[in-house]
Amino acid sequence: MSEGKHFPELQKQVLARMGALAHSIPEPMKGFMDLHEAAVRPGALSTAMKELISLGIAIAVHCEGCIACHVHDALENGATLQQIDETIAVAVMMGGGPATVYGGLAHEAAQQFLAQKK
Repeated sequence: MSEGKHFPELQKQVLARMGALAHSIPEPMKGFMDLHEAAVRPGALSTAMKELISLGIAIAVHCEGCIACHVHDALENGATLQQIDETIAVAVMMGGGPATVYGGLAHEAAQQFLAQKK
């Protein structure tokens, strides 16, 4: 693990910023949160699978905060490190070289969140 990013802390910061936005723009944020909850609710795909899809997109669009949140939520919903790594591989296929950088961050994030569980 590098000395760089601390993804569990980044995830907390993202959630705190979203909370602050919920106070400033409550209606749009409620709409966003309602959408999020509906989108990740289990259906034909499990919540873990939906979080892995979200992670792949986060890697492809280069969003570190999204990576932290979706790695956390994927693991919390039963995804494994191997599933995260395979998601990274697909994101790299779709996103090319830059996705390797953000995929590496996603792998590091998973290692950090898993280390917290020990």
